[in-house]
Amino acid sequence: MDGYNVTKTGYPQMPLDKQRLRLLGGLSMLAAQTGAEVTCVFDGAELVAPVLLAPPRGVRVLFSKPGVTADELIRQLVRAEPPGRPVVVASTDREVADGVAKAGARPVASALLLKRLSRV
Repeated sequence: MDGYNVTKTGYPQMPLDKQRLRLLGGLSMLAAQTGAEVTCVFDGAELVAPVLLAPPRGVRVLFSKPGVTADELIRQLVRAEPPGRPVVVASTDREVADGVAKAGARPVASALLLKRLSRV
């Protein structure tokens, strides 16, 4: 999922570090309830220092490297999945949604994920 796209849709008033923690906490509960593999990708190109973050159980957290956007990294990850494996990508970014759909994933709006997280 497109981490900051989701957090800025759901809780834009919070500082970025708090946005990340809130999202990752919800994703961890979702992963525990559903058994789904969850990967959350954040833009990391503008970070001045690495984010020290203990990923929550069941959630893989990735930061894009300088020169690579989170959008590009998400598309790479989707293309790397075996054909036929169900993959869902949460992002409201039309370019991300179109790109992952072409690669065989199902895009869903960030608001839909946020609604689901509010029930966990």
